Amino acid sequence: MKKILIIGENSYIGSSFEAFAKDKYDIQVVSSRDDVWKSVDFTAYDSVLHCAGIVHVKQNRKVESLYYKINCDLAVAVADKAKRENVKQFIFLSSMAVYGTAVTEIDKDTLPKPNKGDFYGNSKCKAEQELQKLADDNFKLCIVRPPMVYGKGCKGNFPRLVKLAKMTPIFPDYPNKRSMIYIDNLCKFFCELVDNNSNGIFLPQNKEYVRTTELVRCVAERYGKRIVMTKLFNPLIRVLVKRVSVLEKLFGDLCYKQEGNTNDVVGFEEGVKKSIDL
Repeated sequence: MKKILIIGENSYIGSSFEAFAKDKYDIQVVSSRDDVWKSVDFTAYDSVLHCAGIVHVKQNRKVESLYYKINCDLAVAVADKAKRENVKQFIFLSSMAVYGTAVTEIDKDTLPKPNKGDFYGNSKCKAEQELQKLADDNFKLCIVRPPMVYGKGCKGNFPRLVKLAKMTPIFPDYPNKRSMIYIDNLCKFFCELVDNNSNGIFLPQNKEYVRTTELVRCVAERYGKRIVMTKLFNPLIRVLVKRVSVLEKLFGDLCYKQEGNTNDVVGFEEGVKKSIDL
């Protein structure tokens, strides 16, 4: 049984992975706060999954340095310790945000280009660059860039969409494509990385793209609420989607190219239903 060390005691993804894989691996979770991780003997572990990070904090100049301290400097320090103590694999939880929003369909050859002023995306991108300097044949580095992660208890954009679906009686029927990943599907993907002792850059996602309209419909259905879907606003959305940030987040395309190697544990609609508390 492989031994895995998760850095990030209160991480949603780290906690979810521990629950998902506790019978498959010997897992320990360690806090990244107050340098607790520094006192841990890494030599006992096959893989380190680094989930510690800062994301859902309002971005302004006052917290810019904190983003880089947590998302970049901490990750590099943990990886350096892991390498020195002979851990064979380091899995870094990065983000789709490293690509920014200028390119709407991303593949493995797309170069990262975070949006200017996005401390989260830029700090993750900087961490990736520094971590790659540590990688070698004996220290496998996995950089995982998931799109929007959803699941029960998740934070971020998904709960906002749920709230919107509960409030609105009418919603645009607009054709867009979004990559998303259900938390169990992401956890299964981590298992595959560990089992195969993988290294490289990875872009996991659900098997199918998601339309925002379909997501809102599915959420409303879960609550027994009827929403009227209309194409009446589509011409206006089409004109403004690249000019208004709220519309771009709702109706813009942002997806990974389907590589045909996705094997979901949970399908989209089932995942949405499992993500919502009634």
